[in-house]
Amino acid sequence: MSPIILHHYATSPFSEKIRLILGYKRVAWQSVFIPQIMPKPDVVALTGGYRRTPFMQIGAHVYCDTALMCDELERRFPSPTLYPTDANAAVIDTLARWGDTELFWSGVVGYVFQPAGVAAMFDGVSPEALKAFGADRAQMRAGAPRTPPPEAAGMLRIFLQRIEAMLSAQPYLLSSAPSLADFSVYHPLWFVRKVAPIAHIFDATPNVLAWMDRMAAIGHGEATKLSSADAISIASNASPEIPEREWHDEHGLKRADRVTITPLDYALDPVAGELVISAKNELAVRRVDPRAGDVVVHFPRVGFRMEREKI
Repeated sequence: MSPIILHHYATSPFSEKIRLILGYKRVAWQSVFIPQIMPKPDVVALTGGYRRTPFMQIGAHVYCDTALMCDELERRFPSPTLYPTDANAAVIDTLARWGDTELFWSGVVGYVFQPAGVAAMFDGVSPEALKAFGADRAQMRAGAPRTPPPEAAGMLRIFLQRIEAMLSAQPYLLSSAPSLADFSVYHPLWFVRKVAPIAHIFDATPNVLAWMDRMAAIGHGEATKLSSADAISIASNASPEIPEREWHDEHGLKRADRVTITPLDYALDPVAGELVISAKNELAVRRVDPRAGDVVVHFPRVGFRMEREKI
């Protein structure tokens, strides 16, 4: 089996979600550190333009969005499972989606990017680097407003009280063992807790703090460093086989049609290629890159738009 390669950077919350899941599943993996801001030429060589962090590579297959990465890791490494039998799988998926979206974007991002949070996160960073980071993230948001800090703080306090109540009778959110919901709710709160001057928001939720300590103790498993150039070579030397998936069409498209796939919310960079998977939960395109060769880029259906490529 080709190694699991995670392209990430240390302070990325969504990367922390996948790092912990790899640790939980006891999967040995290879770690490629990527830039926080554009340009990212080695990233684009593999993804075709998708720039969000992280993404996962297995040979010449590239998996975008942590929701799909989790599905793929669960399929390949089913034990220990992200869907414990004493919890409802649909509820797990629903809570996981909430953690990745409303908790992160409405509560956490606005709260962290208050003046005290920004000052702590960028302490020692040059004004030029800070300006470049701000411009990069503004471009990613594509004009979408950020929740103002007072509103974000109010929402985050409400969210934390709800999580606190969920943890009052069991060690994890929905079960006696961690589920996908725990990893998806944990990573936004991990991001807050790393910013010491604003982490006092957890003081009123001791169950949440104890749960976060349990989650952190899972660790990241066995990781070895890999250069981005070596990751591109691995893709170039691989021959991606297309996995069997039942064809599910919502667009009037057929196999081998040229399409673009674009996120619906932010970082609206389309990836163009030949449609090779159109399943109920997954889309994938085959593309050819001068450096990475023949690559198949996978996306979840939820959160992405597919269109026929405009020539």
